[in-house]
Amino acid sequence: MMTEIKAYLYNKCGTCRKAKKWLDEQGTDYKEIPIVEQPPSAYELRQYWKQSGLDLKKFFNTSGQSYRELGLKDRLKEMSEEKMLNLLASDGKLIKRPLIAGNGRVTVGFKEEDMENNWSSR
Repeated sequence: MMTEIKAYLYNKCGTCRKAKKWLDEQGTDYKEIPIVEQPPSAYELRQYWKQSGLDLKKFFNTSGQSYRELGLKDRLKEMSEEKMLNLLASDGKLIKRPLIAGNGRVTVGFKEEDMENNWSSR
């Protein structure tokens, strides 16, 4: 049985629209979750981060307004993982998107190659 693929998207984000279009074209079944209204919890983010094998900092949307306003470029270096996860969970705009997770796999951002390797249903 396949676990559900969750796609955390923001409809005003061009990259998210690209990812959504790609998933639809592949015929991939996924549940769309509005990342700003319903960001993943710190617990979910911890799971995604562990599954992704990425540096936790890669989960931050570094080009976003919230990131800049909070001055995170300098603050992340000193921050504990727990604090970073709680911060991400508190503001969906801080999370790099699209965030797609399911079947023990996670992709952050949209790279066609990563999408092919992880979410192609063909």
